[in-house]
Amino acid sequence: MDILIVLEDNNGAIHRMGLETITAAQHIAAEMNLTTAALVLGKNADTLAEQASKYDLDQVLKIDDPNLQNYSSDGFAIAIEQAIMDQNCTYAVFGHTYQVRDYVPKVSARMMKPFLADNIAIEFNEKSIIFTKQTFNAKLFTDITAASDGPHLISFQSAAYMSDDAKPGSAPIDSMAIDLDPSLIKTSSEEPFKETSGGVDLSAAEIIVSVGRGIGEKDNIPMVKDLATALGAELSSSRPVVDADWLSADHQVGSSGQSVSPKMYLALGISGAIQHVVGMKGSKNIVAINKDPDAPIFEIADYGVVGDIMEIVPKLTEALQ
Repeated sequence: MDILIVLEDNNGAIHRMGLETITAAQHIAAEMNLTTAALVLGKNADTLAEQASKYDLDQVLKIDDPNLQNYSSDGFAIAIEQAIMDQNCTYAVFGHTYQVRDYVPKVSARMMKPFLADNIAIEFNEKSIIFTKQTFNAKLFTDITAASDGPHLISFQSAAYMSDDAKPGSAPIDSMAIDLDPSLIKTSSEEPFKETSGGVDLSAAEIIVSVGRGIGEKDNIPMVKDLATALGAELSSSRPVVDADWLSADHQVGSSGQSVSPKMYLALGISGAIQHVVGMKGSKNIVAINKDPDAPIFEIADYGVVGDIMEIVPKLTEALQ
């Protein structure tokens, strides 16, 4: 199999970034005429395999090993290394989740292959793929090609591709056996890391109201909260609002915060600096309100309003109510 897509379990469902990676793999396969297979493992492997089989893939591989019922970086690294070698794949692709950051470096070390991590885009030449990633806190973009022969270990940043663009289909499911000595599992894991301390998972929100420094002062934050409530939305912010202690860090979207892809992202008084844009560029519809007609946010917005949010937001909230 040319491309192996390693999918992650998110409480019995394929992790959103795994679905985005299916989209990326399908894109690569179409451009380079390659075959694709999804790999699932862990305690919910049967459920994940059924979900993965609904996509346009050549095969779904399922590893159902008792030593992988609970996640461990050692166990997953050994299992995925064996799957990569067994399938003789050229590319092993992942969503750049916290779990992937934990175990894929071990796969890289075991196989002596580089991990090309956190890519945001790809281009093609005649024989290879050019991967683009951000560097220096998203201030620069770097193009990378793999110098060695495969297999290549590749991960994609959240929202680099859209999960909704994954093509549906019908793929056969096959079980795959591995040789995993339980004595080699030296690590155990605590409860999964939670993105937010207050229980707000912005990555799962369908509507987000986000506020920037254009709000002026902390006393104006309740006005934006009222709008979010009226829309049934989650509240987020750009970094300056968090740095000023107007909202807690779990609300921050951007390169040093969360990455989101809601159905609608309403940006209020946000200029559109690249550090913020990288965290919300995957939004289905971006609506921007800013009094500066030259604000960079308007370059990516689907809808834009040039105006004062202090005047517009209360009237919009009243109309929605």
